Amino acid sequence: MTLRREAFLDQVRERGEYETLLEADRAARVVLALLGAHLVGEVRAQLAARLPEEFALILLNPLRSAEPLPPERFVRATAAWIEGATSQTAAWDVGAVLSTVADAVGEDLLREILLQLPYGYDLLFGRPQPT
Repeated sequence: MTLRREAFLDQVRERGEYETLLEADRAARVVLALLGAHLVGEVRAQLAARLPEEFALILLNPLRSAEPLPPERFVRATAAWIEGATSQTAAWDVGAVLSTVADAVGEDLLREILLQLPYGYDLLFGRPQPT
């Protein structure tokens, strides 16, 4: 089930405590562009199918990443792409977007996504996994 753009951004805005949908939109675009660089194949396609179309396209045409970034570098990369962001605000942005993604995709697909990512991303998605 694909989320509507407004519903997706409303959730991101609420979780990120953003004042405007524009701030939520900016965070979503950056985080999904970076996430797309870390996912491949069917998993990326299945995730894209559950996102609003414009965010699916961002995920499918990602920023290039030479290697999978560990979670803390993913947050720093997010900060680098958002004007005026710090590591703390970027961590907030990442959490707001990825927890919304986690809700949209369900546990089975989320498990597949996490298998493609370095250790520790479960916390960025707000779904700590047992070790």
